[in-house]
Amino acid sequence: MTEARPRARFTLTLAIMLSTIMQVIDMTIVNVSLPHMQGSLSATQEQISWVLTSYIVAAAAFMPATGFLTARFGRKRLFVALVAGFTVVSMACGAARNIEEMVAFRVLQGMMGAGLVPLCQAVLFDIYPRERHGQVMALWSFGVVIGPIIGPVLGGWLTEHYDWRWCFYINLPLGALALWGIAALLPEGGRDPERRLDAIGFGLLCLAIGALQWMLDRGELLDWFDSGEIVAAGTISALAFVMFLGHLFTSPRPFLDLAMFRDRNFSASLAVVFSLGIALLATISLLPPFLQHLLGFPVLETGWAMAPRGAGTMLGSAIIGRLITRVDTRMLLAIGFALSTLSLWDMMLWSEQVDFWRIASTGFLQGMGLGFLFAPLSSIAFSTLEPRHRADGAALYSLMRNLGSSVGVALVVSQFSQQSQIHRAHLATHVTPFNRALESQPAGDANALALLDLAVNRQAAMLAYLTDFQWLMAASLAAIPLVLLLRPAERR
Repeated sequence: MTEARPRARFTLTLAIMLSTIMQVIDMTIVNVSLPHMQGSLSATQEQISWVLTSYIVAAAAFMPATGFLTARFGRKRLFVALVAGFTVVSMACGAARNIEEMVAFRVLQGMMGAGLVPLCQAVLFDIYPRERHGQVMALWSFGVVIGPIIGPVLGGWLTEHYDWRWCFYINLPLGALALWGIAALLPEGGRDPERRLDAIGFGLLCLAIGALQWMLDRGELLDWFDSGEIVAAGTISALAFVMFLGHLFTSPRPFLDLAMFRDRNFSASLAVVFSLGIALLATISLLPPFLQHLLGFPVLETGWAMAPRGAGTMLGSAIIGRLITRVDTRMLLAIGFALSTLSLWDMMLWSEQVDFWRIASTGFLQGMGLGFLFAPLSSIAFSTLEPRHRADGAALYSLMRNLGSSVGVALVVSQFSQQSQIHRAHLATHVTPFNRALESQPAGDANALALLDLAVNRQAAMLAYLTDFQWLMAASLAAIPLVLLLRPAERR
């Protein structure tokens, strides 16, 4: 362990937090600016979706390489290169003149950003003593959780008041400050020049993850397995993963060291964080369209409605920072899942008349639940893992969280589409000339029929959202028993 001097830790931690926030925000900040970007770049609807897909697929595919790159080049060199590269490529994205340049730069941006979050996590474990890991994870987790919340709001504000290109240019001051702190204060360490890349294993894993992420990201758009593209992506992902497993167990020097999976807490934490991504992170992606498209909230008001979720995460993280060394970590995780389940239960009871304050208070409760989950889970995952496995372990941990989120988003979007059609068909059976509630509507009035159709569609969408909230609540509740797979961490 190469712990940093106490005086340098605070500044270095801020720099690491900035790099984390920069990367996490960039995954969602462009979502609301896509229509403006589409017109400016003269792109079709199909082409503009690649701005998101290219980044997500590249980031997912290259994330497992973080451990090897850290060992090969050293954590400081790699960290500086990734932050500098991410910042420069962000500027290139903002200056893109056509959709081809934009997609190419987004692929590079995803490759650069893939290693930032796991590297941040591994470095924080190295520069702090073990007894402070829980507290520093509480602080760092706030940046991971708050990024997807403020990203769409910041993107909408920049697009509305300035230009969509500022969604990328905003990374310049963040990247410059992070680069200065990391280059000046991060001690060297973690280098193993003898480590060699298992090209076959890395290639197979990269192909499996990239194809899976492609399938999840484009499945709903192409009607899932009715599309040849999705069938091909799923088949490639499955075959590549099976071949990777075969290679992993037979290669004398595999891409991933199997010894790390003998650590029970680390292996169990991968399952828990995957479930966390499905149950809770998908909720964050579901709320903006619910508030804007169904309830008619403007972009900025949507941001204010979701802001208490960040405040709840901050409070939960602050409480965890005090309790994590005194209370069984598994109890804290169970409380976090319970708070999140309670918030989703309340969301199941919403209607079109739900007010701003109820949305905000429910979000605050869910944010507090996230605060109780991220830091303890990160702490217990690496509490007994050998330091030489931290870079690879952090990459796998971040990958499982991101894949869980992708699976959760794909499921809720697909279920919303199906349930809205089912509920619309059911509601439409009651729109007949024999329904006394509709006797006041003038027969043959086109405007009245259009309003009636709009009302049916809105009610069908509302019921579909409630079904999604119900499904997410069940998933959050089902994740609680997974906590029992963890061993109690040592309390100090």
